[in-house]
Amino acid sequence: MKTQFSFQSTLIAGVIATAVMTAFTYMAPLMGFEMNIPKMLAGTMGTSIIVGWLAHFMIGTILAFIYAGIFLPVTKQEANYRSGAVYGIFPWLLAQLMVMPMMMVINGGSYISGLFSGSIMAAMASLVGHLIYGAILGGIYKPQTVSEKAAA
Repeated sequence: MKTQFSFQSTLIAGVIATAVMTAFTYMAPLMGFEMNIPKMLAGTMGTSIIVGWLAHFMIGTILAFIYAGIFLPVTKQEANYRSGAVYGIFPWLLAQLMVMPMMMVINGGSYISGLFSGSIMAAMASLVGHLIYGAILGGIYKPQTVSEKAAA
């Protein structure tokens, strides 16, 4: 049996993984800082919190489609918790090296001050959140199975 990309499974896995990661971020105040991603996105875009929430889930879903449609086929890995967690490192690096510094610049700060979320503690919490996102994504996503005849 061969497998192929599943739109429905990707969408479901992306939404659930984003929701779980978001729940994790609400524990950040216990570590002494805030990680309210929808609020941060809304503030940077100068819009309502609802748009921030929509943007957050849109990003999580797009990242799920990249995992299922590009990462898995290119790396020839199976969808599972391990491959998902490994994948989670890539959006984390993108966030820490590009997105957070860019958001800092948009809000009047410097690129350097936005690197790695401005603190090692926040960057490590973000890494854990992205590893959780990826592991949940990989654990939930199930590609479609097709028979060898149908695939030929």
